[in-house]
Amino acid sequence: MAVDVPPAVQAVLVDTDVYSFLMRGGKLADIYRPHVEGKLLAISFVTVGELYFGAYKRKWQSDRIINLTERLRSAVIVPYDLEVCKTYAALRAKVEAKGTPVAANDLWIAACAIRHSIPLGLAPIFDTTS
Repeated sequence: MAVDVPPAVQAVLVDTDVYSFLMRGGKLADIYRPHVEGKLLAISFVTVGELYFGAYKRKWQSDRIINLTERLRSAVIVPYDLEVCKTYAALRAKVEAKGTPVAANDLWIAACAIRHSIPLGLAPIFDTTS
């Protein structure tokens, strides 16, 4: 099942770092905000897991967890499906064959973007054409 984005709406799928920068605000958010303003902000299911992991690891209090949950409601969360899994597998095979080290979660995020044809915004280099 593909993520439905109305044709007139531009979307961008950001990685966990970019989403975190935007949530926290500050200088890094100022760098990335122009790339997402006026666009439908999407994040991968992996980003959601990474954000909650960071919160639990840092032993956030329940009010901060609730705040994170509320913030996540403002983004489209791209789920996994069989095509995302196949795209991930193909990407991983390709990067491993080249000897390129890429974190598994970054490959999952990229697979979500490729499978749903959503431009990908990564930190530290925000390139929506990759």
